[in-house]
Amino acid sequence: MPKVKTEKKSRIHEKVARQGILFNTNLGQHILKNPMIIQSMVDKAAVRPTDVVIEIGPGTGNMTMKLLERCKKVIAYEVDPRMVAELQKRVQGTPFKSKLEIQIGDVLKADQLHFFDLCIANVPYQISSPLITKLLLHRPIFRCAVLMFQKEFADRLVAKPGDRLYCRLSVNTQLLARVDLLLKVGKNNFRPPPKVESSVVRIEPRNPPPAINFKEWDGLTRIAFGRKNKKLLASFNQTSVITLLTKNYITQCSFDDKLPKLSETFTMKKLIKKVLNPQTTEDDEDDKEDREDLGNKRARELDTDDFIELLYAFNKRGIHFA
Repeated sequence: MPKVKTEKKSRIHEKVARQGILFNTNLGQHILKNPMIIQSMVDKAAVRPTDVVIEIGPGTGNMTMKLLERCKKVIAYEVDPRMVAELQKRVQGTPFKSKLEIQIGDVLKADQLHFFDLCIANVPYQISSPLITKLLLHRPIFRCAVLMFQKEFADRLVAKPGDRLYCRLSVNTQLLARVDLLLKVGKNNFRPPPKVESSVVRIEPRNPPPAINFKEWDGLTRIAFGRKNKKLLASFNQTSVITLLTKNYITQCSFDDKLPKLSETFTMKKLIKKVLNPQTTEDDEDDKEDREDLGNKRARELDTDDFIELLYAFNKRGIHFA
């Protein structure tokens, strides 16, 4: 009797049938099925009848339908046409049809998000990091977001200096928003179950936002956390970093006549040391700055205030990161 070929277990986990729909986990299609968690996320967001809510990756619409009961309008971003058809089917012939706007396509590729008050979503995990940045740089500022992420990603969002998971994502997010961990969610609350645990976080943008050029900030933290276990002075003395900052400095000199020009005695390394170790460099008394030496610290030890102070100090010396 010939052997019957069976589909591998990994393939089974990738696509699971429900109501004729094959869920594709490559698109992050793990459908949140627990109504209690859905209700909790909506409640934690404090949805108002006048609110416009963005949902990313609505799937079959379990969260969408609950939101439509509470808000003025839901704008759902969905990449899968099959899920779009499922959403349209669920609202057909109901009072909710006029309250739902479906945007077909990748939310990350949208030039500008529609105006919204809240963002509530079970986020496809592979877009978590760029989505956070896109949301926090959106203007006008929204009221808050309640989002489901992979547990480790959520833990990074709320990590503090010195924590094992503290990273560039932590400091970049906490610069622009207050982040709170709301609840942990087990694998079995999804269909099909993901391979990791999940968590829900609440993100409230700082309003007004800090007076920081975010491109400059992002460039600074990218260098600092590129070797987060190394001391800052070592991270900034890398050849590639010196080359980049020297190029930017030359450009800045063309706009600012007060900056010392490149010469035989001028080196970018020396200027960087003046910023990172102001107490130990041999500056003139009039040129010294009353700041803490940060050059011997590691990026994972610094908080947002430390990085803000560092960015201002670099910029004051004509060193820019964007």
